[in-house]
Amino acid sequence: MTELTKPRPEFRNINAFKDLTTYRLPLAGWVSILHRASGGLMFILLPLIVWLFDNSVSSEISFDRFKAVFAGGVGFVPGWLFKLVVLAIIWAYLHHLIAGLRHLYMDARHAVSKEFGKSSAIFTLALSIGLTVILGAKLFGLY
Repeated sequence: MTELTKPRPEFRNINAFKDLTTYRLPLAGWVSILHRASGGLMFILLPLIVWLFDNSVSSEISFDRFKAVFAGGVGFVPGWLFKLVVLAIIWAYLHHLIAGLRHLYMDARHAVSKEFGKSSAIFTLALSIGLTVILGAKLFGLY
């Protein structure tokens, strides 16, 4: 076949009901989606973050109340659930920060390639999850 008679590739829209279950998103795409999700999570939990900061720095009494919430809970919510929510905030902050730095680097250096996208996505996920595990161990009192 000559160059002119080769069939051209067909591009079509993705059907949300049929194609999304079989579509393989690249790792850089997952990092991008998680970057948006972590920003949304931090925005939604901003009142809790402000409350946590206020109770931790206002006075010794409020700091003791702050520690009591994590130790025994408040009302019907157990303390371990507060720790899990704070762990989610820690992950969201770390992932959003590292993925944001990744995007800034890519924008500043024009480093847009499949290879760099994949390697930087692996680095972003590994670093954010690794730091979250370390800080989560501290939060749950493992060290």
